[in-house]
Amino acid sequence: MDDDALRSIGDLSRLTGIPVKTIRFWSDAGVLPPTDRTPAGYRLYDRAALARLDLVRTLRDLGVDLATIHRVLAREITVAEVAAAHSEALDVQIRTLRLRRAVLRAVARRGSDPEELELMHKLAKLTDQERRRLIGDFIDEAFQGLDVGPEFVAKMRGAMPELPEDPKPEQVDAWVELAELVQDESFRASVRRAAEYQAKERAQGAGTGGRADGQLVALVQERAGAALAEGTEPDSAAARPVLEELVTAFAELFGRGDGPEFRSWLLERLETGSDPRMERYWQLLALINGWPPVPPLGPVFNWLIGALRSSL
Repeated sequence: MDDDALRSIGDLSRLTGIPVKTIRFWSDAGVLPPTDRTPAGYRLYDRAALARLDLVRTLRDLGVDLATIHRVLAREITVAEVAAAHSEALDVQIRTLRLRRAVLRAVARRGSDPEELELMHKLAKLTDQERRRLIGDFIDEAFQGLDVGPEFVAKMRGAMPELPEDPKPEQVDAWVELAELVQDESFRASVRRAAEYQAKERAQGAGTGGRADGQLVALVQERAGAALAEGTEPDSAAARPVLEELVTAFAELFGRGDGPEFRSWLLERLETGSDPRMERYWQLLALINGWPPVPPLGPVFNWLIGALRSSL
């Protein structure tokens, strides 16, 4: 066939492998207008139309809609601009599909019922901004109007859940649990009470924080942890040397002397901040964000609380 000859829709179909019905549809849509028509009204296409058809097929295979193809062919936008826009759209679609896959895997592992499936899907598909807003609302309610120390609040606001683009099922699990936790009214009330207590203590000059706090926590982990590992009961005689060492370290940190009054005050302080759900909050954040695991502090501080209580 002569390259300059006009071709019918059937000819184009044989040359390209595209069904006649599809070529006719694209022609009706305006992206492949006929070059001419036969006396009987049948559409005819030239060599340029064949090249145009190849471009239309390529763009459609890449998911570009006909309206956008029409703009490309009319030179209202460039192929590069279309490629950039569709690449970004595909990134979003890929991330969505990965998230759906992680949710389904988590559901399969948990044996979720329809209600839990719906909740997991709803929470998992939240955007990063929506996840931040959910955690931000929790922090606002817990600490708004209270002076609990700028470093502490900054730490809370700086630790936001960031689900990766291809989350593991356990990360989806952790996010769903965290979202449910921060919306739990009893947990919010518990954190608020602890924040109010901390603010009251700061107002009375009992502020702490920084490296000294970290060193003291490490000491509690070491000494109370060893006592736990050895099976030492907190109210036993064997616990007293450990308790004395730890109470002395707390007294030095707060600049106070040891005695019944100090121990009662320390016991109240530790019990007020001992809600295990707060520790779980940080453990879930670490799992979601891929941080190193948060070592459990609840058991060692519960041992210390028990030892303190038995000494009064």
